[in-house]
Amino acid sequence: MERRRFLDRPTRPISVGEKSVGRLLEEMGGLGFQGRNLSLSVDIWAEMLRERGLSIFLGLSGAMVPAGMGRVISFLIENRMVDCLVTTGANLFHDAHEALGGRHYIGSEGMDDRELFKCEIDRIHDILASEREFRELDRRIAGFAERLGGGPYSSREFIYLLGEHIAGLGGLENSILVSAYRHGVPVFSPSISDSSIGIGLALARRKGHPVQLDHVKDVEEITSIVEASEKTGVVYVGGGVPKNFIQQTEIVASLFGSENMGHEYAIQYTTDSPQWGGLSGCTFDEAVSWGKISAGARKVQVFVDATIALPIVSHALWERTRGYIGKRRHPRFELSGPDFKVSF
Repeated sequence: MERRRFLDRPTRPISVGEKSVGRLLEEMGGLGFQGRNLSLSVDIWAEMLRERGLSIFLGLSGAMVPAGMGRVISFLIENRMVDCLVTTGANLFHDAHEALGGRHYIGSEGMDDRELFKCEIDRIHDILASEREFRELDRRIAGFAERLGGGPYSSREFIYLLGEHIAGLGGLENSILVSAYRHGVPVFSPSISDSSIGIGLALARRKGHPVQLDHVKDVEEITSIVEASEKTGVVYVGGGVPKNFIQQTEIVASLFGSENMGHEYAIQYTTDSPQWGGLSGCTFDEAVSWGKISAGARKVQVFVDATIALPIVSHALWERTRGYIGKRRHPRFELSGPDFKVSF
């Protein structure tokens, strides 16, 4: 009997044939290694979408927009498969670039970077972009900042205003900034100065139009989502600042007097590993020791390139949940003013 307890779930090899992406992911649940973990991530995400009173945070790091993931993130926002986005200023800058008609181009990691520099072309691994176009957008962001009041603004408030501005310029509907603005999803970027948006703000400041960003206000605002929610779930693409900024909301909420016991659901798609001691690769088990992840959380970390995982997972998730996703009881936010309010 003891031996049988360990041998009660045989693997289920996948058959090859015509099937949907969702069906393929479902069958991958019978595999080993990262194939099964990828399938499990869809199961967990779909379960989050069935929960009442739950808020889903998405942490997005890495050059995901230049790599072509912008429309996937926009899709998740528009269909309220996530309720709050924390990302880098760089991803938002590249999103603004595409929303206003700019492009990223396919290149190669083996190109001559000295020649690219002479041609004013920037390289992000195997993706290329025009430095001239980027500098023009730096100046456009500076011009936008010059028309704002001095603040202070949380990054969420500033990004909302930027999304409104880009939408007013005819920005693409499937832009992250425009989708978040139109669908009432808050976007935080606690490291926004470490990006070309920060460069644009520095240009405005040099011209006598400083815009103050209050990142401590960011901490209060995002924590209020946790305080208003019965449960919380997290999805991390990579790690870095977005991951920790979301993780620490549970600690801050407890210091504010909430009885939170950590995020109840947790998914991460990463290529980093834990033995180097970095946050991007640290395990959710480690996060349990901090109280950031609940000891009983449903959780999975998938060690995979996010440009592989996100298109597959988003398609499978849509197939799995389209019968009820529009009826989901998700949090609602007051984003149009300085006072950030959360309700269900």
